[in-house]
Order: sequence, then C-alpha cells, then structure tokens
Amino acid sequence: MDFFSWPPIAAILDGAYGLVTALSTAVEPFAGTAAGLIAVVVLTMLVRILLIPVGVSQVRAEFHRRRLAPQLAELQRRHAGDRETLARKTMELYQAEQVSPFAGMLPLLAQIPVITLLYAVFTHPTIAGHANTLLTERAFGAPLGTSFVGLTGAGAGVWPAMLVYLGVLALIAVVTTVSRRVLTLPQPEGASTPAGMLRALSFLPYVTVVFAAFVPLAAAVYILTSTAWTVAERWTLRRLLDPARGTGESARPTTSH
Repeated sequence: MDFFSWPPIAAILDGAYGLVTALSTAVEPFAGTAAGLIAVVVLTMLVRILLIPVGVSQVRAEFHRRRLAPQLAELQRRHAGDRETLARKTMELYQAEQVSPFAGMLPLLAQIPVITLLYAVFTHPTIAGHANTLLTERAFGAPLGTSFVGLTGAGAGVWPAMLVYLGVLALIAVVTTVSRRVLTLPQPEGASTPAGMLRALSFLPYVTVVFAAFVPLAAAVYILTSTAWTVAERWTLRRLLDPARGTGESARPTTSH
C-alpha cells in the first residue's frame, strides 16, 4: 500500500499540491515556462521564513556549545574510561546551562516533511484521486518531476534539459563550498575533536549533491534554495547574536583559570 494513499496523508499531499499549483499559477504571467520552478523557490522561502525562530535557536546553541567546550573537554578527560558517567555528566552540564545538544539538528528535521511532500508531489501521477498536472511542468525544457539520474537513462533528446540539471547540481556544490568556508567555525579552545575528524565531517555536506541527483528536479531546486538560504541566514544571525559584540571581545572563547 502506498503510504501517500492513506486518507490523512493523501489530504496533506493534496494540500501541498494545491499550494504549489496556486503559486505556479500566480507567477506564470511573468515567469512563463519557469513558473513551476519559481513556485518551488517561493515555497522554499516561505518554509524558511517560518523556520527563522529555529535558526535563531540553532545559532544561540552554537555559541553556548563553544562556551561550554572547555568544561566538556574536562569531563571527557576525567571520565574517559567510563562512558556511562561521561554521558550522564555531559547531560547534567547541558541541563544546568539550559543548552540543548540537539538544537543544531532542528532545521534539518523540520524540513524533512517538506522535502518528502515535495518529492511525492512531483512523483505521483494521481493525488487524492485526481490527475497530477504538475508532472507536465517544465523549466527551460527540463521536467520538474524527473531526476538527473532518471534523465540520463532517457536516451536521446535529453539536451538541453540536461544542462538545467547540471546547472542545479553545480550550484548546490558551489553553495555547499561557500557554506564550508563561511560557516565552519574554528574549533573552540579546549575542544577534543581530532582535526582529521573535523576535516572529514566538513565534507559531509557534499553528500547533498549526490542525493539531489536522485530526486526530482523540483526537490533538487528546493535543496539548492534552502542551502543558499541557510548560508545567508546563519551568516547574518551569527553577527546579530554574537555575545562578543556587546562586550567588544573577540568571539574566540578563552579558558578560565
């Protein structure tokens, strides 16, 4: 049984379909054949505007974790041989400081339902019993309901649509690179994460490019827009919320003696 045919989920999917269709119709007078693509961009921006409070919480949590880094390193030194005690003491520290260790995951978790719905909207031929007209939407000749991998297996006639897919994937890679350079914070003093592990983790966002190649173009455009928004939002919020701005001190934490 298709999960999206379950009546409650089908109703939500139909609502998402109606929203994307309405946005596409609204922008069609000036967007032309790219109306569907622009609708996805607008939808992404609306979602990210709603998630700004979550972004604020995430940035504040970053500063809190950097402030607590020396204390966390000391706990790891004291309880290196007792994982259970280390985990308990770490959670006690977070609770005492009223800091959530999971705040950094909230924006991603909040977007999973959106990208899942968008994937379903552009892959299901029927939604809530009616035909899905969005599957006929194209942007510069590229079908929004087909993935890059799917298009490569379509044989002849994939150009110039293939250029649209390659352009979106290339832009995701560029934005990811900018994100690594602009948003990666220096390791706090007292932190114990090995430098090699940090370098390996810094390349993890490039998995997004591979993922985007397997989802419909509409979902890939959502990923691109959301990633670019994240870079701009995080850069701005870090400067607005930096506790060092109010004191004139450097943002680099110091270890207390």
